[in-house]
Parts: sequence; C-alpha cells; structure tokens
Amino acid sequence: MHKRDLTPFIGVEYTGLSHDELTTPEVFDDIVASLHRRDLVVVRGIDLSPRQQIDLAARIGRPVPFLLADWRHPEFAEILVSSNEREAGRPVGIERVGHFWHQDSSFDTDPAAYTVLHGVNVPQDCGHTVFAAASDVYDRLPHEWKVLLEDRVGLHTLTKQQRIAPEHVGLSIAEVRALVARQYPPVEHPVVRRDPHTGLRFLYAARAYMDRVVGLDANRNEAFFDLVDTLLADPEHTYTHRWTPRDLLLWKTATTYHVATDLPPGVRRTVHRVSVAAA
Repeated sequence: MHKRDLTPFIGVEYTGLSHDELTTPEVFDDIVASLHRRDLVVVRGIDLSPRQQIDLAARIGRPVPFLLADWRHPEFAEILVSSNEREAGRPVGIERVGHFWHQDSSFDTDPAAYTVLHGVNVPQDCGHTVFAAASDVYDRLPHEWKVLLEDRVGLHTLTKQQRIAPEHVGLSIAEVRALVARQYPPVEHPVVRRDPHTGLRFLYAARAYMDRVVGLDANRNEAFFDLVDTLLADPEHTYTHRWTPRDLLLWKTATTYHVATDLPPGVRRTVHRVSVAAA
C-alpha cells in the first residue's frame, strides 16, 4: 500500500490495495482518519460489487436511500446509479448529475455526512470530477466578507436544479417552481460552519443549491455567489480526479465542493453512489 496527499488543500490517494486489504481494520481506520483530516480519499482500482460498496459505506455511517427513487439501483436502494448508458433502449441511471459546483444535498434539512462513489465504467480522458476544500474557500474570502457572513444563514433549495418530470407537463415555469418548493421546502443552514473533525471553519454555500444569504439584498447576494464561483474556479486550489477503472472515492459532503465535467457525445460512463448518514 502507498498513500500520498493529492494537493496542499484536499485529498489523500491510496494505491496498491486489494479489497481484502482495504477491509482490514488497520487500513480502513487509516482511510477514515484521512477522510476526516483531508475531506477526500481516493482509492485506486478496487473491484467492488454493489453489496461490497454498501458494506464499506456502512463502516463509516448509515447508508441511506437516495432522494431520487427512480434512479436507485434495481437491487440496492442505497445506490444511486449515475449513468448515460442504456440497456434494451432504457436508461441505466440518471444522466448529468452534479455538473455544477455544489456540496452534496445541502437542500436537505439533514444532509448525509459522506458520499461513497465507485467507478463502474469510466473513461480516462474525460468525465473528470473536480474537488475543492470548503475550508480553503473560506480562508480565501476577503476579510470584509468573513465579517459580513458571520452568524448568517443561507436558504438552500432544490428549485434551481429540479428536473422536469411527467407530473410537470402542462405547468408553467412558475407553477413548476411552486410545486417543487412545496415538495422540497427551502431549508436554512449556517453559511460559515466549523468542521468537528479538524476544527477548521468552512463555507457552506454554492449558487446551485442555494437561493440566498438571508439578510443580504439581491445585489449583495449576486456578488457573493460570483465571489464563491471565482474562488472555486482557481485551478491552484482544486484537485481534478482523472478516473481510472474501478476507482473508489469517499468525501465529507459538507466540507467538500465538487463538480462533474462534461462528456463528449458517445462516451459512456456509469458510477455508483452511496450517501451515508453519520453514525
């Protein structure tokens, strides 16, 4: 086994592990410690069945069925299938998940604490995933913004990213938004939080799943989201995961920003995702 830090800000990579070695208490405890310390863990090239992925996830918390029930694995409700592949003319999973900077499920009242993602069929020259540490984003905020955001709450919502469903046919855009808002009411989370594992302050805010910082006017909110987007776009402060077959990724959902990059036409990709509530 070999491990190394991926960037100064986020991520630890493990290589040379078999599934049997990964599941030993010594190795798995080391991985969990790295996860808590560095937000993201990459384990290269691990063959996992869906059941094995769920069992691994269960060692750090409680796997929970994903919100989008239509795209759960046919045998395992805990697995969300993200895929652009088709079988017998039908989609294998949901396409284009997370093609925007976000922190997983911040629109939930109590978002899952961890994400466990396994590359079932992944291209190696495209379809990358880019990560940033929310603590590093907070550290790079100008001082005046840190003062302004102290003790503020953000209003998080699914309405910006809700997909059109059959029940939305015939509704206006305003009616669709109102329906989604009733189904998934907006929730409030502190904009600045403290990581219980590291003690570091981190920013919990992203344009995709957040309507606004409560108490700021529209212009100031737009300036805030523009600032966050600018900080996230800095390649010197991100890690780009270039997938290799069967990679396993684990991250802390609150402290980890990420975005999926686009796939060229005709390139197939399938990953299995498990959301894990804290133990």
